[in-house]
Amino acid sequence: MDKSHILGEIKRTASANGGVALGWRRFYEETGIGYHDWFGQYWSRWGDAVQEAGLLPNQKNEAYDEGFLLEHLALLTRRLGRVPTFGDLRMARRKDPEFPSETTFRRFGSKRERATRILAHCDSKLDLEDVAALWRAISPAAPAVKVEAVDDAASSIGYVYLLQHGSRREYKIGCTSNPLRREGELGIQLPEKCHPIHYIATDEGVGAYWHRRFTDKRKEGEWFTLSPQDVRAFKRWRRIY
Repeated sequence: MDKSHILGEIKRTASANGGVALGWRRFYEETGIGYHDWFGQYWSRWGDAVQEAGLLPNQKNEAYDEGFLLEHLALLTRRLGRVPTFGDLRMARRKDPEFPSETTFRRFGSKRERATRILAHCDSKLDLEDVAALWRAISPAAPAVKVEAVDDAASSIGYVYLLQHGSRREYKIGCTSNPLRREGELGIQLPEKCHPIHYIATDEGVGAYWHRRFTDKRKEGEWFTLSPQDVRAFKRWRRIY
């Protein structure tokens, strides 16, 4: 979305509104330009955009939608390097009057309930993995992988791997003790080159967990058709013992 186009639309809609700039929510309804088109792209506050358009910001409070709140919460998390408390939210509001009030975030419930919401928000983005990692530690939604106990002699410590077949949405989930050798073996068998996506250091029992998790996306054998969200879920793990 071009910045000059947004500024032009701010001026146009303000002119149609008697010279008064619209709030960001009504602006979206009138133009289809959402907060994600300007927030963090060109301005950190809607008032800054309005002022750059040569107008006075509308001081009338507007109800925030969930995505807008979660984006602010995500960026504050990144700025602090930890999960924000309600005290942090109050401080953010004091420093920036256009930051949503701490009370507006209470609609998400407890900290764990907020974690579930923001992790879903992060899964819809490609640049919030660092934020998701901080919230995942307190989230009940984080995958709880249970590995059944086996005899030490039968336990085989190695890797659960995720490989992609060329540019296709075809992924293989398997176990190996030698990732490089396994990549070479598969490369000989397939028409397109296999690209390693991620490895989890673990024992073979965890491979069965991922097969069960993606059972409705299984193509044949250990091959699955996975979405970007599925791939990100796998990549969250580095080691499970």
